[in-house]
Amino acid sequence: MNQTLAAIGLSLSALIASPALAEESPMVEVKRLTLASAQKIAQGAIGACREKGIQIGVTVVDRDGTVQAALRDTIAAPITLAISKGKAFTAVNFNAATSALAERADTAVGRQPGLVMSAGGLPIQTGGALVGGVGVSGAPAGETDEECAQVGIDAVMMDLELGM
Repeated sequence: MNQTLAAIGLSLSALIASPALAEESPMVEVKRLTLASAQKIAQGAIGACREKGIQIGVTVVDRDGTVQAALRDTIAAPITLAISKGKAFTAVNFNAATSALAERADTAVGRQPGLVMSAGGLPIQTGGALVGGVGVSGAPAGETDEECAQVGIDAVMMDLELGM
């Protein structure tokens, strides 16, 4: 009886360690922002820039670069939405702040349609996972756009971390 149990144990060990079971799953789990989170990020960015007396456009995209939320403050120039969308799309596709990409703007990559490599776009990450991007446009300086984008992200960061 003990030999039979030992043989079964060895067989199970070999089966568990076999390459067929060690392969990756054919599916991946992807974390996504909820609409409520995307709206909260956008509202947070608008509020932060309003405190500075600046009217902006803000766009929040999912991890694929698809728009989830877009807001343009009352007297922000209409072009701010197109620029903020480009910054958010760029931040999520490069998983980097657009301010870090500025020197690539005048390269073949930087001239691709839809990319905006000036300050004001940030990736949204939680628990090491990229979940989206936010872009802000309308402030006199891109650094201010980026500050407002960060305030928007900070408005949901606690919820995102708890949700992981």
